[in-house]
Amino acid sequence: MTGFTFTCTGVRADPYAAGPTLVFRLRITASPGTRVHALALRCQIRIEPARRGYGDAEAEALADLFGERSRWGSSLHPVQFAHVPVMVQGFTGETETDLVVPCTYDMDIASSRYFHALEEGEVPLLMLFSGTAFTGAGGFQVEPVPWDREATVRMPVKTWQEMVEQHFPGSGWIRLPRDAMDALLAYRSRQALPSWQATVEHLLHTAGERTP
Repeated sequence: MTGFTFTCTGVRADPYAAGPTLVFRLRITASPGTRVHALALRCQIRIEPARRGYGDAEAEALADLFGERSRWGSSLHPVQFAHVPVMVQGFTGETETDLVVPCTYDMDIASSRYFHALEEGEVPLLMLFSGTAFTGAGGFQVEPVPWDREATVRMPVKTWQEMVEQHFPGSGWIRLPRDAMDALLAYRSRQALPSWQATVEHLLHTAGERTP
């Protein structure tokens, strides 16, 4: 069976994508002398939160995910980030390719809340690979990519922040069910409020959470 190793050499935000998108640069190495005609990969990316430290403000923002800091010894479990396919062109020995990962700023998603809570430093990620390799010098052989292939990467928090700022400058994003949106719209109309920001601020003020 052909041996494969995977290394992530970097990650960047795609400035030309229609939506928030990260691009991971992968280096793939096959057994010496093996001709790889194509590689159909599946990549699962997980956040490994136990592999970094957190400031007090970050810990407070992460409480809804992991509970109080005193519980983190048992609650700081990995968080699923993405599961994406990639088709790699033929190569012999070693090649590099881009792994494109569409992202969301939906705060109902655990990974988005995690990224949003971080102020600085790096995000520890684990990339798990599987898939099918088409190999052979004079013909095709079909063989699986072993399930234990993986790579680690520490993505700068700044990379995520720059990507979000590009698509949601100075703002956030909340997804609401239709009935809640209809109720908010009716409230905004009754109060003659000029914007959604004014609507939320009015509700917070009414609840005693914020001074207008």
